[in-house]
Amino acid sequence: MPSGRLFLVPTPLDFGCEATVPLPEVLPAGTITQAARLTHWVCENAKSARAFLKRVGEVQPLAVPLQQQQIVELPREVHKKGDHLPASFDARPLLQAAVEGNDVGLLSEAGMPAVADPGSSVVRAAHELGLEVVPLVGPVSLLLTLAASGLNGQNFAFVGYLPQDAAQRTQRLRELEALALRTGQTQMFIETPYRNAAVWQAMLQALKPGTRVAVASALTLPAAKCRCASVAGWKKEGVPVANDVPAVFAIGP
Repeated sequence: MPSGRLFLVPTPLDFGCEATVPLPEVLPAGTITQAARLTHWVCENAKSARAFLKRVGEVQPLAVPLQQQQIVELPREVHKKGDHLPASFDARPLLQAAVEGNDVGLLSEAGMPAVADPGSSVVRAAHELGLEVVPLVGPVSLLLTLAASGLNGQNFAFVGYLPQDAAQRTQRLRELEALALRTGQTQMFIETPYRNAAVWQAMLQALKPGTRVAVASALTLPAAKCRCASVAGWKKEGVPVANDVPAVFAIGP
């Protein structure tokens, strides 16, 4: 029996938002069609996975009813610690359905799974099991921000989250700025809701006046924002992003 494939299925970036966008506006028809065909899933959260599949089913009929979809979650500790290190988590048991010949979809709560989200352990397990991995097209907040920032898109790095401790955060910001100014490499990081204001103030205090800073939130949504300016320019404006929304930040020369 031939093995199944692992499909990386991106989801809209409106997770947790009061209003959602029509699925065809943010996902290509081919991605929606493939999602509708799948019946086995590995996901970050089963509840949000079902909500996504319900939206898919409103556009194209699902291969089996929502109640019959086979959905397994990544363990909670994987979310907290990350699953990008080889020794962090063995996800091969989660892909037993693919070993048995079923195509399996991988979902995160928003955007592309395994990019700034859990899922890399599942992709790694698929390669170890000899399964074909098929990434589908959809929104990736990091790349959308980079493209819209005007910063260096030929050489960039995503560094995850900054430290929560104020002194450590300032030190990290200065390290990233020094690297960006020395090499021209754009430095990107994300922040969880309710920490945007603190991070923003830390950047304005720690970074040099000429360093450019971009911030984006709600990309592909009606409330989308993306703006890039020098630190000196930003000091004349208020905090550019609400404190209660996910945001992507980038700094560069």
